[in-house]
This record gives sequence, C-alpha cells and structure tokens, in this order.
Amino acid sequence: MALGLLALVVASAFTGAAFYINLAEHPARMNLATVEAVRQWRPAYRRGFAMQASLAVVGGLLALAQWWLTGGWVWLIGALLILANWPYTLAAIMPVNHLLEAGAPGSDPESDLLLRKWNRLHGGRTILGLLATIALFMGASS
Repeated sequence: MALGLLALVVASAFTGAAFYINLAEHPARMNLATVEAVRQWRPAYRRGFAMQASLAVVGGLLALAQWWLTGGWVWLIGALLILANWPYTLAAIMPVNHLLEAGAPGSDPESDLLLRKWNRLHGGRTILGLLATIALFMGASS
C-alpha cells in the first residue's frame, strides 16, 4: 500500500501545481502587457514542464507498481490518467507552446489569443490530474 500512497501524494502534488497554474499564475500573467506576459510565460513554462512532467511519470510508475502488486483496477486507472498528461501535452499543448516560443513576443492579438488558449488547454492537464487523484484516493481508501 505504501507505493499507492506515494502515488496519491505525487498525483496530488501534480494536481495542486496544475490548479495553481490555471487559477493563480496564468491569470496574474495575463494582467501584464502581452509582450511581457509571453516573456514571463517562457521561463515559467520550462520550469513548470520539468516539474510536472516528472511528477506525472513518477506518480504513474508508482500507481502501476501498486496495481501490479495488488491487481486493484483503480490503481491502473489512476496510473493511466496521470500518465495521459504526456500524450495530451504532446498532441494538444505543444503546438501552442511552439508558437509562443517562436520569435520575439509580440503585442499582437494572436499572442494574447495563444496565451488564453494555452491556459484552456492546460486546464485539461488539471482535469486529468484531478481524475487521477480521485482514482488513487479511491484505491487508498479501499
């Protein structure tokens, strides 16, 4: 059960960070001029990516290990949900990231729209993390 509890803690940390980004960091960033918002987004994204990517992998592997040991299907569901952040990020968010990282940040409306779209897409990561956390909590509670 220790692996499952660790998976729950890691998934909860992922989810908390994702909520923070969507509800606090990004809205605060959007109060800046678009040029400054893009400039601030770039290093924040790189640091956030390293942290959240690691949490998703570690949480997923811990949950998979707990599933392997116990056969509890909720551990597998939790693992798949937290690990789903990788393909979701690559398919849905990375194209927007590449556009925001390319060239000089502009004050044009397109940059503002990209930042807003990025936050909506990042909300998908938050939802995946929350669903994973709920599944892992169910596993830990049983």
